Amino acid sequence: MKKFNEAYKSIGEVAKILNLINKKNGSLNTHTIRFWEKEFKSINPIKLAGRRRYYDEKSIEVLKKIKFLLKDQGMTIKGAKRALRTQDPFNLDDSINKSINKDKKNLVLKKKVTKISKLIKEIKNLK
Repeated sequence: MKKFNEAYKSIGEVAKILNLINKKNGSLNTHTIRFWEKEFKSINPIKLAGRRRYYDEKSIEVLKKIKFLLKDQGMTIKGAKRALRTQDPFNLDDSINKSINKDKKNLVLKKKVTKISKLIKEIKNLK
């Protein structure tokens, strides 16, 4: 059983590895992993007695990529699925386009530029 324990991680251990921790109470967000498991077919845990899930290194790597795309890049589930299908999954980095965060930052920047432009016009009109 020792080799099994080294080769596979429980859902709680995987949540710790992925740093999926509830900021309010410090508990592990294992439900996030179970949700991703339903959405992304490439995550295949072994289910043993009592329906306990155990994840191998391959599944953990896929979960890390999914977390990066969803949480760090701000992609939607659909966008992350597309990125995992079309990109080289071993070279995912910060340069992935079409993330929601990037679009939000551009929108905020446009609003600020517009506001600054209006202020400049008002200042010029005061002279």
